[in-house]
Parts: sequence; structure tokens; C-alpha cells
Amino acid sequence: MSDLYPFLLIPIFDERPWGVRDLRPIYTKIVNQPVGESWLTWGDSRIANGPFAGRTLGEMTRQYRRDLVGSATVYEDRFPLLVKFLFPAEKLSVQVHPDDVGAQRVGQPCGKTECWYVLQARPDAQVALGLKPGVTLNEFEASIGENRAEKLLNWINVRPGDMLYVAAGTVHTIGGGMVLVETQQTSDITYRLYDYGRRRELHIQDGIAAIKRNARAGKVGRNNGYESNVLVRSPFFQVEKMKLHESLEASVTLESPHVVVAIDGSGIIESAGMEPVSFAKGEAVVVPASVPHYTLRPQWELDVMRMSLPTGTVAEPLTVPG
Repeated sequence: MSDLYPFLLIPIFDERPWGVRDLRPIYTKIVNQPVGESWLTWGDSRIANGPFAGRTLGEMTRQYRRDLVGSATVYEDRFPLLVKFLFPAEKLSVQVHPDDVGAQRVGQPCGKTECWYVLQARPDAQVALGLKPGVTLNEFEASIGENRAEKLLNWINVRPGDMLYVAAGTVHTIGGGMVLVETQQTSDITYRLYDYGRRRELHIQDGIAAIKRNARAGKVGRNNGYESNVLVRSPFFQVEKMKLHESLEASVTLESPHVVVAIDGSGIIESAGMEPVSFAKGEAVVVPASVPHYTLRPQWELDVMRMSLPTGTVAEPLTVPG
């Protein structure tokens, strides 16, 4: 029997030039340098509770393999889901991520399909997904050198509660004035195509080659046939959202771990024979695939998102352009 238990992970705060210094209301932190992302389930994320406190998620994955990551993932020595909070104050660079085949061609284990749940957004908040209809790759590449690439992107308005799916191969960027929860394949491979003259390194040749004109991207439609709590289901992840006023009994299969993220309030995760785990807004708990049952108890009230791997054959979600 495995000695694994639910892990509370310490967030990793990643400084980015487009980030914010005030991380409230997700965290009670005001920092000196702008922070763009809080990484919750990266390989370097450290465990805060129990006998394995201080060890990283990557170390635990390499040691416990399928007991931790489940049978549904391809790689047994990599945690399969990367979850983040994003805090853009300004536009991110225009970028693209390769698919699995493209990533493996350059020695990386997998590509990067992702989704964004909009927690907060200003009335004028926008993201860009794909190129405008009729724009060719040659025209887009020329626009980069002419410092006008953002004008050829398909910009869409977003509001709190939107779920956006961004398949690998989609040219995209995120505007300022919002807070997002990102769920993605565990990959950090990014080709930066355009950066508004901020003089950071660009990867134009590799990026243009990675673009897919027919990649699935957009707001996830309401007619996907999901259960009421499911926001998106794809070949790479399933994301749920729940508001809890009373305890929830949950089961974990041997196919996938669960990542439970508090987006408001606080709660406790309990599992038979294991110490309870308390967590609050901005924190994530990983429930290993070998932990069969747990109880999620809100402390007064708790809004959570739960990420897992899909089982069986799953198609990409239906999306609408805006």
C-alpha cells in the first residue's frame, strides 16, 4: 500500500515584466517586482505538509510514479497537469506553443494545450486567439517586422466566468486587467513571436512553423453536454468548478490524480488514516491517484476548481469565437 497522502503545495511566484505588484485579492502580498504568475503544480513546487514536507512534486513523481500520477498519463515520471494563476497588468507577448509532435521534434516530452478561466476582468479586458480571417502566415510574419502584428490578431472581449480553450498551435496573447486560472499540459515551451518592442528574444522561425490555422480555440460553448460543474473537458485535462456550503465526498480513480485549487474561501481535505489538510484561496492540494477517497469540507464557504485527466477517448471542446 502506498504511503502517499494529499499534498499542500507552496506556490512559486514568477516575476514577469507584464505582471502586478499587488496580488490581492488572491494573495495577501504586495511585492517589489511585478509578478505575472503563481505556479501551483510545477516540478519544483514544494510540499508544505506531512512527512514529505520540503520535498518537491517532481521528486515525488519520479519516486512514486503511477501511484501519484495515475495510469491515464503518458509519462509516469512527470506530473501531468500544470496549474497557475495569471496576473497580467499589461499585454503578454504574442506567442504560440507547439503540439506534442512539434515539441518532441526539439527534444521536449510534450506540447502545450491550455485553458484559461476568467476569475476577474475589467470591462474592457480582452484576449487574442488566432489570426483574423483571411490573414496569411506570410502577412503575419511581415507584420512582425513592421511592428503591427497585434492588429492582425483576433481579439475577443472576456468577462468573469468565461472559460477559454487554447489548443497548441494557436497564436495568442492575453491583455491586461484580469486574473486567470490556467490549466495546461506540463510544458514550458513557448515561441515568442512579437513583444511590442520590449526587446526580448523572439522565436519567429520556430513560432511560424508551429502555427496551426485550424487549431481549436475560443470560448468554450455551453452545449458540450458536460455535467453542471464541468467547465471544460479535452484530451489533456478536465476542469470543474464548485461552490461548497457543505462537505463533498469525492473518489479518485487509479487513472488520474486530482488538483484542488481554492479560488475563494478556505477548506479542509480529509482522507481516512491521513492528517487533514487545510488550504485557502490561492493554494492547491494534489490528491494522488492512489488515494481512493477524500472529503472536501468548506470552512463556512469555499469556491474550488478541480483539475484531473480525462478517461477514455475525449474530443476537443466546442468553442465559439467570441
